[in-house]
Amino acid sequence: MKIGVVDLDTSHPANWIPIERDLGHEVVGVWDGGSVHPVEYVRDFAKEHEIATVYDSLEQMAGEVDCAIIHGCNWDTHVAKARPFVEAGKSVLMDKPLAGNARDLKQFCRWAGEGARITGGSSLRFCHDTRDWLAQPQEERGRPHTVYCGCGTDEFNYAIHAWSLLCGILGSGIRSVRHLGCGTQRRIQVNWSDGKMGLVSINCSEGLGLPMHVSITTDKLNMQYHADTSNIYRALLEATLPYLADEAGDPPVPMEHLVEPELAAVAARRSWLEGDREVELSELGEDDAGYDGKVFAEGYRKAKYSS
Repeated sequence: MKIGVVDLDTSHPANWIPIERDLGHEVVGVWDGGSVHPVEYVRDFAKEHEIATVYDSLEQMAGEVDCAIIHGCNWDTHVAKARPFVEAGKSVLMDKPLAGNARDLKQFCRWAGEGARITGGSSLRFCHDTRDWLAQPQEERGRPHTVYCGCGTDEFNYAIHAWSLLCGILGSGIRSVRHLGCGTQRRIQVNWSDGKMGLVSINCSEGLGLPMHVSITTDKLNMQYHADTSNIYRALLEATLPYLADEAGDPPVPMEHLVEPELAAVAARRSWLEGDREVELSELGEDDAGYDGKVFAEGYRKAKYSS
């Protein structure tokens, strides 16, 4: 594919581009919206990474690429930035978090339902540790019924990894969530429609960093692991790029399942704001505020360029 890179806010573009090329794709251009970096950054980035074109608009890029990879850390702009590519019939890979509110997540589902090739999310949804464990014969590992996942750093942008890791193990079908309180970590109970249960523990103390960790209980055993983050970007791209290149008929995860980590996180936020009551995912409407991507991006820029 000819790939266009949209937004350079985080470390992901620089880390992903060599993998995209190694997997046989061509990175032909880049565009940056300026949420984090100064205007001159995009041309310096293109020169450093040997990218031929710096596009003036997303519409121009959409006319010349097969796939856009959207990296912006203001997740509230993801729908608007994906739209020119979807309308042009091009593929879209959306970096995590997919979006911070139910309205935008439902738009991705509508586009996918209409035939758009769009996927993405957290690389932890596709990590080799989980895939290797699930690949073991079920008669040996058993059926997972209770899973604990946790991580540090922040409550959504990074914590979406823990939510996605949980969903990668237990699959789709989250019914409700309930915030259980916050000490050093927020603890959220996650209930599946078929009776499975998860517990997510995420940072609520600024600057606390913890490895992404898992404890799985099945009907046969209990096991734990720390997710190996050394190859998670490749795992994501190996899982998604064949689909986006139209080399695989089905998406690696159906969109209505792919958005569940973000929907669950938004419901958890509502739970702790409403006295730790249980919140059904079905309650989330298009007017639910969710997480503010603009506020996060402003804080991210300030932290990066505070000096």
